[in-house]
This record gives sequence, C-alpha cells and structure tokens, in this order.
Amino acid sequence: MDRWAGGLSRCEGETGLGQSLACRPDPRLSAHVLGYAGSHYSGARTVVRRIAPIDGIKLIIDFENLDRRMLAANGAGAHREPPSPVVGLRTGPLVFEQTGTDHGMVVGLTPLGAHALLGLPLRELPAYAGFAELLGPRAARLVDELAHAPTWSARFALLDRRLLGWLDPDRRLASPVQAAWDLLNATHGRLTVAGLADRVGWSRSHFEARFRTQIGITPKAVARIARFHHALRLLCRPDPPRAAEIASVCGYADQPHLNREFRAFTGCSPTRFLSLPDQET
Repeated sequence: MDRWAGGLSRCEGETGLGQSLACRPDPRLSAHVLGYAGSHYSGARTVVRRIAPIDGIKLIIDFENLDRRMLAANGAGAHREPPSPVVGLRTGPLVFEQTGTDHGMVVGLTPLGAHALLGLPLRELPAYAGFAELLGPRAARLVDELAHAPTWSARFALLDRRLLGWLDPDRRLASPVQAAWDLLNATHGRLTVAGLADRVGWSRSHFEARFRTQIGITPKAVARIARFHHALRLLCRPDPPRAAEIASVCGYADQPHLNREFRAFTGCSPTRFLSLPDQET
C-alpha cells in the first residue's frame, strides 16, 4: 500500500470479508495524484474509523449508501455526513461511525492536484465536505461511472481518463510554495520555517503567508504531519525500532513528545492505533 493510504486509517469493530487493492495513476498525473485504492467488504456492518492526517487531500468515493456519522475524537457525539466525502488537509484526526456495505474507492491528491484537477483553492477547502457539494454534476457523474464499471482495472483506467480530462495545466502553485512543500516531505519535516524561507528566497513572514494561502495550513503544521508519517512508517515495520529511538530519529524531543503528537493526530495512543485493523477507505 502506498504511503498516503497504508496505515493511516483504522477500524474499530468487525471489518468483514472482502478485498482491497491499490494502483498508481497514469505517469502524466504523477505530480497531481498520490494513488488510487479500491475496496469491497461484503455485508452490512458498523465500524468506527479513525483517519489520521495525510500529506494530501483524500477523496472517498462511495458506491453504496453508507450511513456515516462524524464523532468527536473521543467517540462522543454524532452528526450525519454527506456521501463520497473529500477530506482536506488538517492537523487532527477524523473519527466517524459507518454503517452499511463498504464498497468504493479512494483517490489521494497532492495540493497541486487538488488545485489543478478540482479547481479548489486549498484555503477554501474544509477538512471534510461532500464531493458533489464541491463539484456538482461532474462529481455525481464520475461516482456513477465508477460504480457501474465492470472491474477494478476498468475503474482505475476510468479515473485516469477523467482526471486527465479535468487537468488544468494553468492552475499551479507558486514555485517557492511547491518547492517548500516538496522539501518538507523529502526531509520528513526536519527543516525549520526560517530555513525553508531562506531556501526559497522569501522573507519568513512573506513565505508563511503565501504558503498558508496556497496550501491552507501553515508550513509548521505540514512539518508536524511529515514527522508523524515518518514515525508511523517506522512503527509499522515488522521489527520496529524502540519508541525512544524513533522519537530521536524523527526529531521529537523525547518519547513523551512523540506520544503527545501521535495522540494529537490519531486521537489515541500509538499502541491502540496500531492494534486496530488497517483499512484503506
């Protein structure tokens, strides 16, 4: 499973029998699309799903009529959410209760991809919104086409065709903002905001303002997410390093700092999160 999907969504409850698979996009979409995933778990079921922040935008495409209710991170409260949600950049977990047959797809988009494919300024993209609410009829048509495609291969190919058709090459991020985003992910968030501003040739205040306008969250927040991803990948290894070693390698002050950040991003401890079944959608 690609880094944007694997390990970042966990289920509490019976996951049922089914299948999940992933696919890379057409190379022409590589700067815009992190990857595709599909899943089909038979039988109606109720699960509580925790989605940690990813380094991009997550489009969840529902083929079945799911009852999805957003919860607080501690599991309290509930309100119904729209189908086929778009999950934006954020610094906290999403926790929701889902009832029904889990059959659908996930598309991971980079900030550039969300801008060039969906035409959405990230500063205006909420943490969680309905796909049809954001894009109207073309979103509904795409969901319907994907649901009725005969095979997963046909669905992945259809996504390539439709997204290539939606791509607007004139919609770009400012080059220094794109460079800073790439540096933060390449270094696992180990660069300071001042260091990033110096590298891209802007003053710190101008850099922070432009970055937040185009990405929707601050460079410091992106660095925290990148460090979390690095720590999670190490924790998910078959023979992971000790937690104190992971904290040191990933740039945390100590193990308690790692634990606090993990809880901030997932709503639970590392041990609890990793004990839950891994889900892609």
